[in-house]
Amino acid sequence: MLVALLAVAIGATVLSGMVTVYYDIPRQMGQEFRSYGANLILVSSGDNPALSIEETERAKEYFPAGSVVGVAPYRYKTAKINEQPFMIAGTELSEAKKASPYWFVNGGWPESAGEALIGQEVADTIRLLPGGSFTLTGTSTDGGSFTRDFSVSGIIQTGGTEEAFIFMSLEDLDNLIGAGAFDVVECSISATEAELNNIAAQISENVPGVAPRLVKRVTQSEGAVLAKLQSLVYLVTAVVLLLTMICVATTMMAVVAERRREIGLKKALGAANKSIINEFLGEGVFLGGLGGLLGVALGFVFAQFVSVNVFHRSITLQPMLIPATLIMSFIITGLACLAPVRSATDVDPAIVLRGE
Repeated sequence: MLVALLAVAIGATVLSGMVTVYYDIPRQMGQEFRSYGANLILVSSGDNPALSIEETERAKEYFPAGSVVGVAPYRYKTAKINEQPFMIAGTELSEAKKASPYWFVNGGWPESAGEALIGQEVADTIRLLPGGSFTLTGTSTDGGSFTRDFSVSGIIQTGGTEEAFIFMSLEDLDNLIGAGAFDVVECSISATEAELNNIAAQISENVPGVAPRLVKRVTQSEGAVLAKLQSLVYLVTAVVLLLTMICVATTMMAVVAERRREIGLKKALGAANKSIINEFLGEGVFLGGLGGLLGVALGFVFAQFVSVNVFHRSITLQPMLIPATLIMSFIITGLACLAPVRSATDVDPAIVLRGE
């Protein structure tokens, strides 16, 4: 009976732990995938090629509360350094840092006006290091010209197109070329592909000047990985529950075999099959309940261990898993006891009491 109890407890532990991980994987993986950058971008859908601040704020109203990692608007302008043209990108640097955590910055992020981040290609071209300075020249939106000195706070290394840009705050860019609308808004949202599609549909329907676009390479990869991980968790859980059922069934069969004389004596004294069935099913239900309670406690510890070691984040307890685990434990032990109970009812008292 102790072996059966341990089998139920282990099965319930794996069930509770793996289901907890199963439901928490989207949140954990969503946070992991946010390190790969934005998964939704906003561009203009009207005749004006840029997004106004008002349109951007209206679109942000449809983002789920608590799911926004970062929203970085960008304005682009061509300027020159020593007569060599470069692309300037003005953005909210604090939001860009959240939306693009994969940027490796050699140095530091700008903390005051007149500081800028430059890409590795730009640094190689004009031979600059963190702490150096350069002079930007160009034309503003009203046709005037500007000349301004900037210091290099850091150099960006991404292996992508960002290395060819000069990044500065929106305030600095507005001071150079004048205030204006955004060319694109990069959004990093912790949500599934289906949820992102729903957000994009709502924005398209309710904000006419904004065209949301999903970053397919991020959202589709995230969806594929999540589906495979969840399928793996489901398969492992099913196999463990099947093995638990087999272990409980074989253990209960051994119990019935050891108690054949007791069963035969009870039946000889007038015990009905119903009482024999109730006795063994009652023992099975007791094992299921006790093993389920142990499994609920140990399952959370197991899920916490998996989450911390795999995702490096703690996991949250799902209260509904407590009754679900207990119910599943009752079902597993009940099904496992069917064959042993039938074997017990087939005991012939005359044969057993003769020692045969």
